Amino acid sequence: MARWLRPLVGALLLLEGAAALSFLHHRYEELVQALFRVQSQCPYVTRIYSIGRSVEGRHLYVLEFSDSPGVHEPLEPEFKYVGNMHGNEVLGRELLLQLSEFLCEEYRRGNERITRLIHDTRIHIMPSMNPDGYEVAAKQGPDSNGYLTGRNNANGVDLNRNFPDLNTLMYYSREISGPNHHIPLPDNWKSQVEPETLAVIQWISSYNFVLSANLHGGAVVANYPYDKSQEQRFRSHRRTVNTPTPDDKLFQKLAKTYSYAHGWMHRGWNCGDYFADGITNGASWYSLSKGMQDFNYLYTNCFEITLELSCNKFPPEEDLERQWMANREALVAFIEEVHQGIKGLVSDENNNGIAGAVISVQGISHDVTSGDMGDYFRLLLPGTYTVTASAEGYQPQTVTTTVGPAAPSLVHFQLKQEAVRKPPERKASGTRMNNKALQKKVVPRATRRGTQR
Repeated sequence: MARWLRPLVGALLLLEGAAALSFLHHRYEELVQALFRVQSQCPYVTRIYSIGRSVEGRHLYVLEFSDSPGVHEPLEPEFKYVGNMHGNEVLGRELLLQLSEFLCEEYRRGNERITRLIHDTRIHIMPSMNPDGYEVAAKQGPDSNGYLTGRNNANGVDLNRNFPDLNTLMYYSREISGPNHHIPLPDNWKSQVEPETLAVIQWISSYNFVLSANLHGGAVVANYPYDKSQEQRFRSHRRTVNTPTPDDKLFQKLAKTYSYAHGWMHRGWNCGDYFADGITNGASWYSLSKGMQDFNYLYTNCFEITLELSCNKFPPEEDLERQWMANREALVAFIEEVHQGIKGLVSDENNNGIAGAVISVQGISHDVTSGDMGDYFRLLLPGTYTVTASAEGYQPQTVTTTVGPAAPSLVHFQLKQEAVRKPPERKASGTRMNNKALQKKVVPRATRRGTQR
């Protein structure tokens, strides 16, 4: 189907029976009430849980949609949206509340597309990662809000510069053929992050997320990894260097899915900037260290992009309905992107799932791992791939599979135990490496200038 036609068809499907929604800014108590109202209206397909508390003690709530809330079903992918990471960038917060109401209402109406999405996907929605910063920004309101007022958390820390810097470790690791996924965290990382960041890291370590987006404001563009350029490590004077991941083409496709389903993002000219197709590589825009989207890709199985959704960080309430209509189809279409590539089970000869098995795709130097039940998910573009599953104590298995443009291909692996267990060889540059071996070789990063993301 032509790229311009897909969003139109999807939007028409969503228009059927669309509910009237309230378009207001929600303070913390109102946000909590809105989430619990959705949960009470759709109790059989929703669950509310908290991943922790902010500096000032506010819960970081998540609303989950699933046909089995609270349960990971094998071969059902986990998806997440995170909003309001910067407290004064509020559109994403309101859009995620609107999305939550919309998914519930359309499910109750029997909307086939939404019903299928909730039955086949475990969707996690966090409207606000920085509720303390939001309250600071909201006190001034949209008319007199300063450009940075409420951006940081209550300790004055920018949460999108607060994750462990795995990029620097990855760039060094790549030079010595070290690990290309699940880069180890620094030994003292917990003492270097804020309560909100700690909560998110523990959250994404507990769920095998496959796809994600975090919602920001101040521009209109879909931004994809890497955010941090390698040149920054050497204190280069170059601040904008395209820095692609091994999955660059896939990330571009994910970003374009949102951009072309959005009302105007794909046009490129927005907020005085131009981005072809409405997308950009993060480091090509400007290099950002310790960001959340790079951390997701380097530490977990999750592919995350950053969505900049409005020129105005704190748009007035009268603009919220227009913004919702511009983003509604894009928000749904992006969730559907979790259903592509390959997925399957990695098991032993007794059909027991093998957790932590490594799934490698020939030609793409970024692996994923199987979850606790042995199921794995590997996002891929259409094509033919050679895929290998390996696990300690088992013989690796390699298959060739073809990925189509629609549903993911099922590729299961059954690994045989090694006949003779050999002691692990000690290598100077293997795929396993402790934190100190990586860290003592890296050069301190350059100081960041103030930016939007």
